[in-house]
Parts: sequence; C-alpha cells; structure tokens
Amino acid sequence: MYPPGCPQRRWLEVYARRFTTVEVNSTFYRLASRDAVARWVEQTPAGFVFTVKASRYLTHMKRLRDLGEGIERFYERIEPLVAAGRLGPVLWQLPESFARDDDRLAGALEALPPGRHAFELRHPSWFCEPVYALLRGAGAALAIGDDPRRPWIDDVVLTAGWTFLRFHYGRAGRRGNYSEAELRAWASRVTALRHEVEVFAYFNNDWEAFAPANGERLRALLA
Repeated sequence: MYPPGCPQRRWLEVYARRFTTVEVNSTFYRLASRDAVARWVEQTPAGFVFTVKASRYLTHMKRLRDLGEGIERFYERIEPLVAAGRLGPVLWQLPESFARDDDRLAGALEALPPGRHAFELRHPSWFCEPVYALLRGAGAALAIGDDPRRPWIDDVVLTAGWTFLRFHYGRAGRRGNYSEAELRAWASRVTALRHEVEVFAYFNNDWEAFAPANGERLRALLA
C-alpha cells in the first residue's frame, strides 16, 4: 500500500489519499499522546474521520465499572480530534468472557460523553432484545464483528441512525482474506443498509495486509 521507501511518519498521509476514514486500534493498548493526535489532524484532509477504539483498561480491566475518571483521561488525549470535528465513533469492544450484564451496560451508557459510540459485544448472551433496547435508548450502535469464530454474530441489528461493521476474518478466502464472492455479498448488504442508515465499515484482517485491498474492493463495489 505504501510506496517503497515511504517513512512511517508519512503512512497516515498516504493512507488518507485513498480512504476517508480509519479505525485507530493503538488507543486500545495505550493512551494516545495529545501531540500525536494533533498531528493526525494535520496530516489528513478536511472531512477525514477517525474512529477510535476505547482503552482496554475500561473494557477489559474495569469491565465498564466506575468509568468516570478513565473516560476523562481517554478523552483528554483525543481532544484534538473532538475540537477539529474529526472524531467518528468510539468503539467499545468487550472481551469474549464478559457475559451479559444489563445494569453495567446501562451505567456505562449513562457515563459516555456526547457523540457516537459503538459496542462490539462478543459473548453470545448479549444478543437479545433487552440489550438492543438499552443501546437504542442511548443512540449507541451495536457493532457487528464479522468472524466465523463467532457464528451468533451475523444479522446487522440497527440500534441507532448509523451502524458499524468490522470485518475480522473472511470465510472463503485464505488466511482471513475476503473472497470476491464474500465482498460482493457484503456490498449488497451494505447497499441495502445505506438506504436506512449511515454505515461505518472497517477491515481488521491486517496481519497479512489483506485489509487495504479488501477495503478498496468493497468501496469499488459500492461505487
């Protein structure tokens, strides 16, 4: 994807010439530097949107308990995105072992700052109407993580005026790559969804760099 010899400091700039949004996963592992976040804004064109993954300290360690101070620290670091109007959804990915807890989800939803929030729920117990109702009440999206290892996550359930798709692992392609048939099928589904809601879609099958090619192909099919 990057030209030969392109220094890492210019990767975002090059990426932003081909795509209009990016999902930032590094914020899941460590708090971002405000200076670095400000540079993200400088290196991308107006209208480029950053989806930011919430800290695993909040989702995997605190498990949505007592989020106030942690959310404040997280948002203090990404404030340059907020100030520039460049922050898209914040993604809250819960661990596989975190089973349904309506009270804890409701408390987390009440603690969230204004903006778009998407919840990627990975334990099968979450996928039920009472949970969808909690998300709808807060205007939060149910993130759909496409992955054959989680067969219970298939239908795109709409809980907000927008939706969030994460393509983790293709079923028909090799080593997580999405096949042409899979991409065409998803293009049909996304086209239908776009008649109802705004769609944020990201490929996360990047360990062998399939994500950029898969993303470009899906975008071409949608065009």
